Amino acid sequence: MENQVAVGLDIGTTKIVAMIGRKNEYGKIEVLGTGKAVSMGVHRGVVNNITQTIQSIQQAVEEAENESNIEIKDVVVGIAGQHIRSLHHSDYITRPKVDEVIDDEDIEKLKDQVLKLVMLPGEEIIHVLPQDYKVDGQNEVEEPVGMFGGRLEANFHVVVGQVASIRNIGRCIKSSGLGMSNITLEPLASAEAVLSQEEKEAGVAMIDIGGGTTDLAIFKDGIIRHTAVIPFGGNVITEDIKEGCSIIGKQAELLKTKFGSAWPGENKDNEIVSIPGLRGREPKEITLKNLSKIIHSRAVEIINEVYLEIKNYGHEEAKKKLIAGIVLTGGGAQLKHIKQLVEYITGMDTRIGYPNEHLASDSDEQLSSPMYATAVGLLMNGLEQKAKQVKKENVEEISSKEEEIEQKEEVKNEEIEKQVEEREIYIEATAKKEKKPSFFEKFIHNLREFLDNAE
Repeated sequence: MENQVAVGLDIGTTKIVAMIGRKNEYGKIEVLGTGKAVSMGVHRGVVNNITQTIQSIQQAVEEAENESNIEIKDVVVGIAGQHIRSLHHSDYITRPKVDEVIDDEDIEKLKDQVLKLVMLPGEEIIHVLPQDYKVDGQNEVEEPVGMFGGRLEANFHVVVGQVASIRNIGRCIKSSGLGMSNITLEPLASAEAVLSQEEKEAGVAMIDIGGGTTDLAIFKDGIIRHTAVIPFGGNVITEDIKEGCSIIGKQAELLKTKFGSAWPGENKDNEIVSIPGLRGREPKEITLKNLSKIIHSRAVEIINEVYLEIKNYGHEEAKKKLIAGIVLTGGGAQLKHIKQLVEYITGMDTRIGYPNEHLASDSDEQLSSPMYATAVGLLMNGLEQKAKQVKKENVEEISSKEEEIEQKEEVKNEEIEKQVEEREIYIEATAKKEKKPSFFEKFIHNLREFLDNAE
């Protein structure tokens, strides 16, 4: 049971989600328990208060444990934040055994070589993602495993983050009494949850609008081509509403989610919402048109930043064209008319990404919300890791059994050889015994010799 269950832990700026699940017989994810806590110690995807973050993690984990009746031991954690950057790098290895085919070990060796790259002070490599390979100068090899070749070369997409930020997350996990089975980039996790293989092949940009950051992952020909983390998300919109309408944060968030729209033209001038005043003060009246204007200006800024990253990738080139357009996910994707605004600014087809495709049909409807995309993606990553581990253990078990059988065979063969040898010695000894002359034969033989000598 434990081998089949995994846990995804999404440490976000606004919320921390622990999601525990397993795969059913149809290969879909069955969520056994979910825990959610308000994230107190995280700012723009980076932990800035260890104690508060630990408390929030423990609260979310406890809730998930109570719902599932399963004790959580280790988790797959997502990492984001403004410190994340990516770069492209090419590297190669020269294989000593040219007469043998390229295997997974060679690819791992090449990846390990890239992991040893010297980064800027205080930085660490999080992911090394192969783009395409070259074997002996042959370009654009998709899968080199099984091919012959002396020189194996590859282009890599390398994701880099700050050592301190990664260690702080690790410390929070450890102090919460948990183990960390894997750490993965949040946009990659979200992409796994909401994108189809066809979209990845055709070319797609996934935009995950979170509370503190907006994450971007671009896929083309089924391969990750570009990642970026923009250091602001839904929280800056809430902050603008708070300042612009002179209200408290809680009211601003409620206004944004219930009445907010990213398209100002939708609201008429006479549409007004009344906000209760603080401690006996007069209630405030806010026009929805004003509210939409505040949201619109900040949403445009966020989308423009993301679109700049898409342009940097070079989506206007024929080979890099993103045919599937944009997929919006994360809590910010629930903002009214955000899809239309993205389409208007970028001119690209846009849809909202829901993680329900990978979830079992009887899953809680709430889990299909875009705000759970990262948690579902992290859970998927954990289940994949467990499956690989089980497969590896099975292979090791089979090979150790084969080894055991071989050893038994060897022992058996040795015993047979020993028995044959003993039998041969016995037969030889018996033959010698049979050939041994009797006393009378010896006497006659000696007598003959004596008489011959006497003559």
